[in-house]
Amino acid sequence: MDGATGAASTSGVSPAAGSTGAAVSVSRQNWQNALSTALRVRHYALRTENTYRQWVRQLLDFHADVPLADLGEAHVQRFLEHLAVGRNVAASTQNQSFSAILFFFTHVLGRDLGELHDTVRAKRGRKMPVVMDRSEVRRVLQVTEGTSGLMLRLMYGAGLRLMECVRLRVTDVDLARGLIAVRAGKGDKDRSVPIPVALSETLGEHLKRLRGLHEVDRINSLPGVYLPHALETKYPNAGIEFAWQWFFPTKNLQNDPRSGLRRRHHLHKNTLSVAIKQAARFARIEKSISCHTLRHSYATHLVEDGVDLRSIQELLGHKSIETTMIYTHVAKAASRRVHSPLDRMDDD
Repeated sequence: MDGATGAASTSGVSPAAGSTGAAVSVSRQNWQNALSTALRVRHYALRTENTYRQWVRQLLDFHADVPLADLGEAHVQRFLEHLAVGRNVAASTQNQSFSAILFFFTHVLGRDLGELHDTVRAKRGRKMPVVMDRSEVRRVLQVTEGTSGLMLRLMYGAGLRLMECVRLRVTDVDLARGLIAVRAGKGDKDRSVPIPVALSETLGEHLKRLRGLHEVDRINSLPGVYLPHALETKYPNAGIEFAWQWFFPTKNLQNDPRSGLRRRHHLHKNTLSVAIKQAARFARIEKSISCHTLRHSYATHLVEDGVDLRSIQELLGHKSIETTMIYTHVAKAASRRVHSPLDRMDDD
């Protein structure tokens, strides 16, 4: 049974030994609850939980006629190859699906899935990022205002990823030192980035408004904001402290999807995605841009300003310098002034 723990039948399998609580049979009827439990006891983010659930559901739907107890390495390999060949997904998408399925097999089904070395892999092509020049960035930012405008300026001015920006807390923004602490960025790495001087005053005013909102929330005895499990366990009252409040909170309260508590959350990422699309349209930018385009533009403009690659790598939080080097190619392509032969036809 591919190393499954305990007895199994065609209707279900026992969970991995690392699962908490009494052992229950995992079946096509209860696998979602089993997966959620395994992810939550390991303190995975809600977005990761939702993503993993979607991939496991796709795997099970792809092999709808296969009992869960019989699902094995060959079935996973066929599904991953279907993603690469049939759906032509990007390499990062196929890797994400593999991570989700590997977790499901290891921590929910209690089976060793193997490395799947013979699986057809999606092609990992190197694409040049979409970058706005400085005048385009200026035009986009000129037509944005309010909290969304401040967040877009911060993403460009500090090179933040979208979720890094929306997940900022008050304690992360140190105006006195002029630094932003980016916690648990991509790859679960922390880093510090300088606050743009041009935003210091605006951020200070924003902070004052946050303090007023926090005072109202305390008067109304609202539940504290969401905290990672380890923090909540170590500091039970931290959720009501000002330092841990979201830097970009929602105006309205929302139900926490895990605890059910009605509390204040950070702005949804879609708010920013919609804002930059609208700004690009108003600014008549003839490029397909997203929030990540601001980060690409930040990095490219640093290269153009002569900032060394190692410094840019640290500011962006890249694991490899090769990832950062793509921006040198973008900058060189923009600065190259090669005359087309067509432009010289009249000279002959």
